[in-house]
Amino acid sequence: MLLKLTAIVIPALIMLACTGKSPATTDVIYHNAIIWTGVPDAPLAQAIAITGDRITAVGPDSSVLSMRRPDTRVVDLQGRFTVPGLIDNHTHFIDGGMQLASINLREAATPEQFSATLAEYASGLPEDKWITGGDWDHELWDGQLPERQWIDAITSRNPVFVSRLDGHMALANSVALKLAGISADTPDPKGGAIVRGADGQPTGVLKDEAMSLVYAVIPPAGETDLDQAALRAMDHAVALGITQVIEMGTWSYLRTHRRLHARSAMKMRVYSFVPLNTWSDLDDFIGQHGTGDDWHRWGGLKAFVDGSLGSTTAWFYDPYDDAPETSGLMVTDTADLRQWITEADAAGFHIAVHAIGDQANDWMLGVYADAARLNGDRDRRFRIEHAQHLTSAAISEFGRQNVIPAMQPYHAIDDGRWAEKRIGPVRIMTTYAFRSLLDTGAPLSFGSDWTVAPLSPLEGIYAAVTRRTIDGKNPGGWIPGQKITVEEALRCYTMGNAYAAFSETTTGTLEPGKLADLVVLSDNLLEIDPVAIKDVRVLLTVVGGQVMYTGE
Repeated sequence: MLLKLTAIVIPALIMLACTGKSPATTDVIYHNAIIWTGVPDAPLAQAIAITGDRITAVGPDSSVLSMRRPDTRVVDLQGRFTVPGLIDNHTHFIDGGMQLASINLREAATPEQFSATLAEYASGLPEDKWITGGDWDHELWDGQLPERQWIDAITSRNPVFVSRLDGHMALANSVALKLAGISADTPDPKGGAIVRGADGQPTGVLKDEAMSLVYAVIPPAGETDLDQAALRAMDHAVALGITQVIEMGTWSYLRTHRRLHARSAMKMRVYSFVPLNTWSDLDDFIGQHGTGDDWHRWGGLKAFVDGSLGSTTAWFYDPYDDAPETSGLMVTDTADLRQWITEADAAGFHIAVHAIGDQANDWMLGVYADAARLNGDRDRRFRIEHAQHLTSAAISEFGRQNVIPAMQPYHAIDDGRWAEKRIGPVRIMTTYAFRSLLDTGAPLSFGSDWTVAPLSPLEGIYAAVTRRTIDGKNPGGWIPGQKITVEEALRCYTMGNAYAAFSETTTGTLEPGKLADLVVLSDNLLEIDPVAIKDVRVLLTVVGGQVMYTGE
């Protein structure tokens, strides 16, 4: 089956407010609020009416309250700031749900804390149970990579494979290395690296495609585990004001959401991506099952060009300043990647490719331009995931080609602690170039890359607006010329992300006819000091007219 892009886009319903008539029923009215609708140049509203899962009116209290019926539920929001449901443009969502029940090494600030946390976690596990998760950050202890010797003695009963927070390298203990058959004689796989000590023995750290050697021997999660992980992730997300995520996942994750949807267990909307090299399988799947509905859709494909800055595997033109022996990795064969993109685009699919280094981004923009010329004009909305380190030429090219830079602002305030030592003072000037991309017309979109960064969109808005690194050393902002306004950041997390997901006809703004997804916050983001945004609380999350989360 040839997938047409119109199959992904959900048609807008007729806007009831345009008829000039009130609906026969109004289920709920939220009023006495400060409502930022997300509609460009629209004034702030006070009230919103919902019938079923749709918005029927947005406007002043006087006009919206006139639509109330005897059985209408009327909720006084007491002047609270209300925004469209927040959308995350890039998550590893079910992985995040797994991580919520796994070991967390993100706060380990020393090698001793790293080892002690693992020791405590391992002490409560049955023998042979795998220890995964982790999210460690070696930059917290001056950049020294962990080694299996740190943990072998305390984890001798369990295989361990805990990843760095960016997901592009992980530490295996000796038990896991043995199960994977990795020794001093094991060659580096294409697109990956086995870190070795002076004696030639593996230290336990594996980068990018080398990680696959261990993943291949980890027992896959069962359906019950996956379902529970997805439900945990949804509970976590709606508590943060998220009503829709784009999941860069796997086929098993797509099927997990389908199972939950069949049980009416979805608490939020999910747009599932699967690996790009399986595009023909997705074509067959859509021929049998269509492209989903408002709660769960599919039709997107994801691939990788390179690795990450933190793992020194992002692909640059010039070597790393602190690792001059390398300029990064191409984790996917570029001939294969070009072919998959060209074929999948010809079939009408939505394509997103991870690119972080400057050469990776330039290469991707070139391949996208070639595919568009070859396959003809259409609304394809190519995406580059992360788009972190750009050449000046690339910044304007995003807007010219209408390629979506699917970025994650929290990475800027995290990586900003140490990025300059990796790539120097010149290359960092076009790093996380939010301002420049917007100014050149790029369709900027924002998310978290959870579990690489916290899922909270409020922390993402704070990061984009302040650019204050998490170590407190840049109170005026790291590369402050790339700051954007609060309203611009809000738009990236709402309409910008709806556009990046082909769902702008139904989500992204608060307008009659659209899905009733909204979030009520404790403070007015447009008025408070931007430094305080990260501390704002979510009071209410509504998805499709249903209350999915109520805060204090």
